[in-house]
Amino acid sequence: MPKGAVTTKEIAPPVGPFSPAVECDGSLYVSGQVAQDPVSGKLIDDDVAAQTEQILRNAAAVLRAGGKTFSDVVKVGVFLTDMTDFQAMNAVYARHFETPYPARTTVAVSALPLGARVEMDFLAR
Repeated sequence: MPKGAVTTKEIAPPVGPFSPAVECDGSLYVSGQVAQDPVSGKLIDDDVAAQTEQILRNAAAVLRAGGKTFSDVVKVGVFLTDMTDFQAMNAVYARHFETPYPARTTVAVSALPLGARVEMDFLAR
């Protein structure tokens, strides 16, 4: 089962020792994405809807680099620092996926990288 890193210049470089995604046996495991501006690498504004939109743009770029689209996503993990942001995040998320929707877990966490309000990871097949 060889695995390979998937990278793209369409997103900011990772903030740690990890690949944006790893492909293994036809599956693409996309690392957690926060709302980094692809050019500056800085976190975009503090609005959770805007952060969710940027995350999904970044994720789409990583998926493309791995030969996948949102239609190939089977599982999404969502991490929020405040569950009162759930509805705003969910409204943006819903515009990017069609039925059958991916399986999803949403959890509240105490903090995220770069002070983000939301982070998402993806599994595509």
